[in-house]
Amino acid sequence: MTDHGHSQQEIVARINAPPGRGVLRDVVYGGIDGSVTTFAIVAGVAGAGLSPFVIVALGLANVLADGFSMAAGNYSGTKAELDNIRRIRAIEQRHISLYPDGERAEAREILAQKGLAGRVLEDATDAVTADQDNWINLMIEGEYGLGSVDPHPMKAAVATFLAFLVAGMIPLLPFVMSWPDAFTLSVWMTMAVFFAIGALKGRWSLAPWWRSGGETLLIGGAAAAIAYLVGSLFHP
Repeated sequence: MTDHGHSQQEIVARINAPPGRGVLRDVVYGGIDGSVTTFAIVAGVAGAGLSPFVIVALGLANVLADGFSMAAGNYSGTKAELDNIRRIRAIEQRHISLYPDGERAEAREILAQKGLAGRVLEDATDAVTADQDNWINLMIEGEYGLGSVDPHPMKAAVATFLAFLVAGMIPLLPFVMSWPDAFTLSVWMTMAVFFAIGALKGRWSLAPWWRSGGETLLIGGAAAAIAYLVGSLFHP
């Protein structure tokens, strides 16, 4: 993670426009699933000794259909999360109207848990509860443990589908291009994708990039090996 500036202008701009969770989870999720499921088809069909045409046909069907399915599922799940936040906001708005003293006591307790006390705590409680939007945002974070930045269902769906599409096409590329030793190339290229996704994920974690890449490589490789072994059971 890169350092950010701490001038007053930079602080105000950054705090007033938080990025939220972003699409990192969606890209990693879509990329890993795209490469794993597509290579599982490649490995299974290759293990059964079927033709490259069948591998390409089934692989493309998986990339498009399963990629769309994952994107639709992520859209629905993220939208449900957004709807839940809206429902909670409506509940808190109603509670503030009906039970202002109780809700103020809850806000005071949340601020106390953040380390405020005495006169500072009372002044902070008065300041936050003077604005209903700020009051509700505090309750959503402190009482429900939810972020104040709303998720974006369509952005999550698009990121998932594109990551699935790009990563899922890699195992198929040697067969589409009719390269010699297509399956061997597919294995190596897919393993490289697994490692690259893990290494990219490592940029946002405390683990070294090579460890994160190796972990993802092991997970993806295990799934690929299982698919190939199952396919080989049906080899004539």
